[in-house]
Amino acid sequence: MTQFELGMWGWQALYLFEAFILSTSIGVERQARHKDAGTRTHALVGVGSALFVIISKYGFMDVLSSNVKLDPSRVAAQIVSGIGFIGAGVVFTQRSHVRGLTTAASIWITAAIGAACGAGLFLPALVCTVLYFIAVLLFPALMRLISPHLGYNDVLRLRYVDGHGTLRLILSVCAAHDISVEGFATHKPKNDKAQSAGGERIVSANLEIRGRENAELISDLSDLDGVISVTRIDGNE
Repeated sequence: MTQFELGMWGWQALYLFEAFILSTSIGVERQARHKDAGTRTHALVGVGSALFVIISKYGFMDVLSSNVKLDPSRVAAQIVSGIGFIGAGVVFTQRSHVRGLTTAASIWITAAIGAACGAGLFLPALVCTVLYFIAVLLFPALMRLISPHLGYNDVLRLRYVDGHGTLRLILSVCAAHDISVEGFATHKPKNDKAQSAGGERIVSANLEIRGRENAELISDLSDLDGVISVTRIDGNE
């Protein structure tokens, strides 16, 4: 084994380690948001993509000759199409809404970052990782700033006492605030802990709304008789 081969192997190990660090950081953000694809999935996608690129670059050097010529991009090119199968597994449709697109995109960009690390393009991989966090962390805050001037989508989680016309009152308050209800998914827990002190059933519901942001909406919903809590949840998928 020559000194050149040892040095090349050392760089390849460094590329894999870089891919692991950057892809894991993206996975941590997804897992913190309780998404289906978390730290392990992103780490494996990033390292796997890096290894495929390394194989594509160095894995066939022993068979090269004047009669054998290889395209070093052929193996790496299959990452783009192959990663779509994983991304498709986290995308699903609920009513008329598509969920999981951001997580699917994070898996896709993680594969690209891993491939860049495998190719030795560490700076573009690092910049791409930084841009990812700008998109998922700063863009939602920016949208909250400009949403008073634009129509927006939001998701509210409500807990209320069932059987007292509370749902009708909730929809009436939304209409009074010029908020349209795009979806309303309810869940009635069957365990005893879900019941109030008076033995009445507590309903948990996700209310998908569209309209101009109104700070008084949550306050007015919370003041309704029978409503226990109203919270805004992260609709970023």
